[in-house]
Amino acid sequence: MELPDVQSSLPEVRINLTRVGVKNVQKLVEVARPGKRPVIFISNFDVFVDLPGSLKGANLSRNFEVIDDVLQQAIDGEVKVIEELCSIVARKLLDRHEYAERTEVRMRSQFMVRRETPVSETSCHEVVNVHASAIAQRNDGSPIIRKSIGAEVTGMTACPCAQNIMKDHALHVLENLGVADDTIEAFFEEVPMATHNQRGRGFLCVETDDDQHVSLEKIIKILKDSMSARIYELLKRGDESYVVMEAHKNPRFVEDCVREMARKVIAQFRGLPGDSVVTIKQTNEESIHQHDAYAERKATIAELVAEMDEGAL
Repeated sequence: MELPDVQSSLPEVRINLTRVGVKNVQKLVEVARPGKRPVIFISNFDVFVDLPGSLKGANLSRNFEVIDDVLQQAIDGEVKVIEELCSIVARKLLDRHEYAERTEVRMRSQFMVRRETPVSETSCHEVVNVHASAIAQRNDGSPIIRKSIGAEVTGMTACPCAQNIMKDHALHVLENLGVADDTIEAFFEEVPMATHNQRGRGFLCVETDDDQHVSLEKIIKILKDSMSARIYELLKRGDESYVVMEAHKNPRFVEDCVREMARKVIAQFRGLPGDSVVTIKQTNEESIHQHDAYAERKATIAELVAEMDEGAL
């Protein structure tokens, strides 16, 4: 006996729904790399389609089927980068949900990165949070797809304002002790002044057309290099001294981190189409305040290029 298809019946209230789907679908994602071990991502998926007012419900089991199909493709080596996985899922959802005009896939992942500390070269691991997404819009048989890839990493920042106050104090102490001006200047060149620190969390995401590729490795490097210093899970004494000195030689406000990320994005990705969208966020967890400092910028590549070119004049 054929069971009734309740989802295809008419709803009592006939309005369109923007998103219908499933959230927090946990999957282990394996992306093959030629000549290397595959990259393993511990991932959560949110998968949505739009729903017309003529249907009571969406067939959500199709979402799980599509995810599993594409994950198998990744394991077989057909998917090379993580954001491509999202765009393939979004495209196939349109095929499976013939009533949908728009599909959306969001992916939040964690993966382990092996690193070495700067002085002792001690091996350690770091967790990187990866964000990928794709939106597919039906368009006469050839869907329009926009995809994004981004990451969130932690680092260290040192406050320039407090450091300047401490430097002014040290200058008066050294002058009162009779230290020569050239010796004071040489001292400040070698030894940065104390200041308060923050653990910074930087976020960078780039949205492009489906035929463009943005390197996740480059995104992660931009994030790490835009704060005062990188941080490590394991530090020997020499490493600890290096990290602290590096941070205090390179003090940055939360605003500085966002602007530095934007500068590096243009240096790395200026060749992307002008309508590519860049989202940059920085949160600094303050050590001497009970609040966090925050800065953000969202703009197209074309807008950032125009601003920076104008600022360079």
